[in-house]
Amino acid sequence: MICYKSFGAELLPQARNLYEKEGWRAYLHNEDMLRAAFEDSLWIYGAFEDDRLIGFVRCVGDGQHILLVQDLLVDPDYRGQKIGSALFQAAWERYTHVRMFMVVTDIAEPGANRFYQRFGMKPLDKGGMVGYFR
Repeated sequence: MICYKSFGAELLPQARNLYEKEGWRAYLHNEDMLRAAFEDSLWIYGAFEDDRLIGFVRCVGDGQHILLVQDLLVDPDYRGQKIGSALFQAAWERYTHVRMFMVVTDIAEPGANRFYQRFGMKPLDKGGMVGYFR
C-alpha cells in the first residue's frame, strides 16, 4: 500500500537513488549542495511503499507569492499508478493561495507538458510573460 507524507534531508540517500534512476545527474555531483537544497526547500512530500521512497515532489519559494515545483519524480517501476498526479495535486492544494505557482519542464517532453496542462497550467507566453535563466 502506498502512503504519502512530508520528509526532509534525512531521506537524501533514497532521493539520490530516484535522481539516479531518472538520470538527473546534475543533482548528484555535489552531496553538500544537494543536502543544502533539501534543507532549504519549502516542502518535500513523498510517496512511500512500506518505508521505501518511490516518488516525491520538492517545492521551493516563499510559499506566498511564488512557488516553484523544483522536482517531481516517480520511480520508473511505479509509473502509471497516478503517483505523480497525487504528489503534484498535493502541492497544488497546499499552495492554492500562492499567486505564482510554477513548474519548469523540457519543451521536448510532450508527456510532461501534457501532464501539467491537465492541471490547467499554461506556458508563460499565454500569460503575456517570458522566463529567463542563466
